[in-house]
Amino acid sequence: MNPHPMTRESMELQQSSSRVVYRRPVQRISRGIGAIAGAMLLVASVVYGSEAEDRRNLALLDTKYQRAVKENDSKTMAAILANNFVVIGGDGKQWTKADLIKSATDGSTHYEHQEDSEQSVRVFGNTGVVTAKLWVKGLESGQKVDYTLWFSDVYVRTSTGWEYVFGQCGEYVAAAELNQKLGR
Repeated sequence: MNPHPMTRESMELQQSSSRVVYRRPVQRISRGIGAIAGAMLLVASVVYGSEAEDRRNLALLDTKYQRAVKENDSKTMAAILANNFVVIGGDGKQWTKADLIKSATDGSTHYEHQEDSEQSVRVFGNTGVVTAKLWVKGLESGQKVDYTLWFSDVYVRTSTGWEYVFGQCGEYVAAAELNQKLGR
């Protein structure tokens, strides 16, 4: 006589046990995939925020960059600028990341003012464009300068955040010339 008699419940369990055995790994895999997908969405939401968050972050980042230029903070500039960065002046002259870092570290450039105004930010997927009017006053390459210009800075979203990849600025308008045009 069997010391463990089979009840109807134990027979159903025994008959369905093969399904349970095979179902458990699938359930575990499904839960694992769900957890991984959830984590990826969380990371993506941090790196890829809403458009309003992207605009706010880009405005702050570009302002941080302008402050770094004013303070000759080459470390911050280097962290924000992409390795293949280029900026093109209103006269067509081009500067690379290396040029800007050198200018910040060689002692030939000092700014009293390096502030922008009328800033606007647009986001197009993984590309952001910051446009503003910039007032520059101080020394550039040892020469006194005081001018205003419009610029557009282009940022690209990477896996680590936004990088400043390209800049374009209009022609310099000397402060005296601008004041004359404005009747000041």
